[in-house]
Amino acid sequence: MMRGCMTAMVTPFDSRHRVDYRAIRRLVEFQIGASVSGLVPLGTTGESPTVSDEERRRIIGAVVDAAAGKVPVIAGTGSNSTEKTIHYTREAERLGSDAALIVAPYYNKPSQEGIYRHFKAVSAASRLPVIVYNIAGRTGVNIETATLARIARLDNVIGVKEASGSITQMMDVISSVPPEFTVLSGDDSFAMPLISLGGCGVISVASNLLPRRMVEMTDAVLSGETGKARRLHYELLPLFKAAFIEPNPAPIKAAMALSGMYVGGVRSPLCEMEQRNLVRPRKVLSRYPELGKGRAGARRSDKV
Repeated sequence: MMRGCMTAMVTPFDSRHRVDYRAIRRLVEFQIGASVSGLVPLGTTGESPTVSDEERRRIIGAVVDAAAGKVPVIAGTGSNSTEKTIHYTREAERLGSDAALIVAPYYNKPSQEGIYRHFKAVSAASRLPVIVYNIAGRTGVNIETATLARIARLDNVIGVKEASGSITQMMDVISSVPPEFTVLSGDDSFAMPLISLGGCGVISVASNLLPRRMVEMTDAVLSGETGKARRLHYELLPLFKAAFIEPNPAPIKAAMALSGMYVGGVRSPLCEMEQRNLVRPRKVLSRYPELGKGRAGARRSDKV
């Protein structure tokens, strides 16, 4: 069972929007130094739809190499093609990933039976442990709890990243899956309530910027220190909100740049944040005195 705070890693780009592999290594070292429980490259936050197949291989390889077995690497391998998802998952296994994060097929809007068959085919095609990713707001289809309970019985499906946005569905999921099945929050703002209801942790966007605080909050709620966890949750809540003022990951990348951790911009069709919206992350960052020191070390820059 995977537990704790795992970081949904941004993919750093240089000024020409090429992947910056040296920055990937520095970001991995920064995250491990903050005691995160796992690294998740090539999810939504990693801009996986805009990454080429060659870049995908190199990014996974770079993260696996830099992590050096210190924490699990959970590579995003999902697509809206079952055949392509199988290919990406086998590739991630060959590259040394510890697990795969597989989103429900997007745009196609398959039926619940189609979703089940998709995960069954992927599960049968690879030995890599699978974490299901449910995020209806991006895929256009919700994995219903009854369907997830069926998927959870597949041999190497070990958990779910639950980002339905519904606390009722989250409770239904926790009460319907086996005790050893990992239920992770896919939203930072739901991490504390989900864990307190029986979840295991979070795959976090905010931990790109403040990994140590996110780890502290997650560990507190997992260990039953409710008061401490609640305090940390509300300290972090302004960042949770600011990180989604525009489509992810533009705001978190902008916040990282503003704090001295330049990881480049976002690839089209995403674009840089509107100047009027940058006021929000600027104000939020002033709440966290440890920022502004460029500790992730991608490079110092005021550029967003």
